[in-house]
Amino acid sequence: MWALLRNGQVIDPFRDYTGTADVLIAGGSVAALIDRCDRERQSLRTILIQLDLDERDGQVFDCSGFVICPGLIDIHVHLREPGYEYKETIATGARAAAAGGFTTVVAMPNTMPAVDNGAVVRYVLDRGRETPIRVFTAGAATKANNGAEMAEIADMVEAGAIALSDDAFPIQSADLMRRVMEYARMFNIPILTHCEDKSMTQDAVMNEGLVCTILGLRPWPRQAEEIMIWRNILLADLTGCRVHIQHVTTRGGVEAVRWAKSRGIPVSCETCPHYFSLTDEALLTFDTNAKCCPPLRTSDDVEALKEGLADGTIDIIASDHAPHAQEEKEVEFQDAAFGIVGLETAVPIVITNLVKTGTLTIEQAISKMTAAPAKLLGLSGGLAVGSAADITVLDPNCEVVINSSTFQSKGRNTPFDGWKLSGKVVATIVNGEIVSGELKTVPIEDCC
Repeated sequence: MWALLRNGQVIDPFRDYTGTADVLIAGGSVAALIDRCDRERQSLRTILIQLDLDERDGQVFDCSGFVICPGLIDIHVHLREPGYEYKETIATGARAAAAGGFTTVVAMPNTMPAVDNGAVVRYVLDRGRETPIRVFTAGAATKANNGAEMAEIADMVEAGAIALSDDAFPIQSADLMRRVMEYARMFNIPILTHCEDKSMTQDAVMNEGLVCTILGLRPWPRQAEEIMIWRNILLADLTGCRVHIQHVTTRGGVEAVRWAKSRGIPVSCETCPHYFSLTDEALLTFDTNAKCCPPLRTSDDVEALKEGLADGTIDIIASDHAPHAQEEKEVEFQDAAFGIVGLETAVPIVITNLVKTGTLTIEQAISKMTAAPAKLLGLSGGLAVGSAADITVLDPNCEVVINSSTFQSKGRNTPFDGWKLSGKVVATIVNGEIVSGELKTVPIEDCC
């Protein structure tokens, strides 16, 4: 079987390619990229004959007006399994990812039991292979996520862990973090680190500032994040470990990473759609769906994040998909769980709040969701001939209304419910198969 994605705007950040072209898929791989010049030189029938493909054994999909790009990659996803399957499972999270245009995700290790040994790594990967997308996992930096004893790193890497992470359980000891970084460098994998000085955030629920004072809620100072960002930057300089700062939210955090990069320290970072789209004013109604960790900040921080995205300081856009059960959010604000679901809302938020506003070009936005995360984790990708046909098809101009009741995820905890946005995932393709969405077919004779 073969398939032709016809007449789309192909954007491939892996090769710095943008142009109107057809993408031919065969045997689960990209078989040809046919631009306008190629079309004029030879017909589709000729190309099929050259590739020994039967003209009758394929389909042509009309992608006029759509963007065709490598499959999106999300390196910061909470799939909750094992242990918290009432929130999400690997299967439901994978379906949500596919619906959101993601062909690859990296699961965080804050499960029960924690992903802190080879057996649990293999469990997550095995369950991931049962889904329609590619599921990888990070290994926990410490045993049981306790922040006290280093986990069995060699065992996890051998089993297939693609990175280490202390997400949700940030390592407080600088000495222990140094040792973890030294081991991570030894195995040439990055550590994805949640930066938070817990001594400053006990019982805190939202950004320290005017809104917090008005609401009378426990404050979460930005310095709790920035202190740990600086510490981890200095440890990266000491150890040579590749350190990736997760969900940066503050101007000071962006400036710290910018400084580190200017000095050649091996540091990268990400931010998430809710952090460049919302401020702490979203909590004025005590909406627990906007309660997240780290918390939403101020309009100045939002501006700094956009500046960091535009100048390349912020390498990656990740969702920090954090599903919770309804009963964990429908409680008093102080007691509500932290987290926002993001897999199924990321694309329209990025297109609306970054691309349509001119903060990023569509090429830059796609790069931060494909080539940049692939580079960090050493993953292959792109639309070069022979590459796996992991492809996302987008309609950047289609208007959508976020409706959490239709999510594939078990989680409904989004502050964007009801928002009117631009940008729709038309289809998600993994190994040449459409795993979510649909495309309109056209007669093969019209193309031959």
